Amino acid sequence: MIPAGISPSLLIIARNMTDSLARAPRNVPATVATIDWSALAPHETRRLREFGLDEGVEVELIRPVGWFGGPAAVRIGRMTVALRRHIVQAIHLKAPAA
Repeated sequence: MIPAGISPSLLIIARNMTDSLARAPRNVPATVATIDWSALAPHETRRLREFGLDEGVEVELIRPVGWFGGPAAVRIGRMTVALRRHIVQAIHLKAPAA
């Protein structure tokens, strides 16, 4: 049920703004809105920052996490890296410009 005074289109926009990289379409560049650093271990946080991953960086999901686990392939700039499921879920993307 939609709360009074809120249009359904606003809910769709708000949902899209908080979608994680794990739910992004393949091979479509997107900009990182936020990263839930608290969901990551200190060594994972340090490693992602070494890769240059932070808010405002363009990323692209090349291969999502498989049904039986395994890493996701993510392009950060010119580099393609393998990231675990919980890391990909902690990265939230901006809604694409319409």
